Amino acid sequence: MTEHGMAERAAADRTGPGVADHGVPRARAVMEDRPGGRQYGAGLGGQRQGDGVARVVPRHVACVMDGNGRWAQRRSLPRTAGHRAAESTVIDVIEAARAAGVEWLSLYAFSTENWNRPGAEVDYLMRLVRRVVRKHAPLLLARGIRCRFLGVADPRIPRVLAQDFEDLATLTADNRGMTLTVAFDHGGRRDIVEAARSLIRSRTPADEVTERLFADHLPFPDTPDVDLVIRTSGEQRISNFMLWQVAYAEWVFPEVLWPDFRASDFLACLHTYRRRDRRFGGVPPLTDGDPS
Repeated sequence: MTEHGMAERAAADRTGPGVADHGVPRARAVMEDRPGGRQYGAGLGGQRQGDGVARVVPRHVACVMDGNGRWAQRRSLPRTAGHRAAESTVIDVIEAARAAGVEWLSLYAFSTENWNRPGAEVDYLMRLVRRVVRKHAPLLLARGIRCRFLGVADPRIPRVLAQDFEDLATLTADNRGMTLTVAFDHGGRRDIVEAARSLIRSRTPADEVTERLFADHLPFPDTPDVDLVIRTSGEQRISNFMLWQVAYAEWVFPEVLWPDFRASDFLACLHTYRRRDRRFGGVPPLTDGDPS
């Protein structure tokens, strides 16, 4: 059995601890047609009903990696211990996503609001992220994963860390496997404001601005819309994460804290996604007047 098939079987066999479906009806496999790149048209996610093939694995999964501090607090440890413990989860999720056939994986590592945290914690995070990037660069390259970094605009980011980001993106630029986007110093509102500024600078007439054109001015405009967002720790907030791209995403909120989240939990979230009925504001065919 292939890695993809093993991941699909594992996902189908369990729903996983704390993965809530929040009352969304279980339904047939979604039909979709996605030739590549950013998709618009039948729903912002470009997913169409009734044509194409069934997609049982979301093309683009995004993770809000929440709960590191609470994980440490419950163990009477400093918050930095929770961030350190999160490293193995990141690698588990990357490997599970790749094996399951996810094409795009985005991880929310540091937000524009996280600069408000205590300076000692921020400094530790900068050092930790640099160590993780340098340590796992060979693995990412060997797995054929293309790496990108979304944000990285604040001058407070250490120059050596920004250079490591750039080096890893260059090293993996020609990879044709899964695309891994790390959102670091990222804010969804800032991205939208910058896109608007870019349109203004290009002197685009207001009547010519469309959703597709606007999206072309966002960072990494070839990124497809997010299909599934996983936010660990049970918190249910967007937290300024890829606001444009998650417009029609499905969300799951597993109770497990991020350092305890493992490949099996990730596959359980994919299984929950498979049971969702994604209509993008429409209705399934042949249901008008159907008493069922």
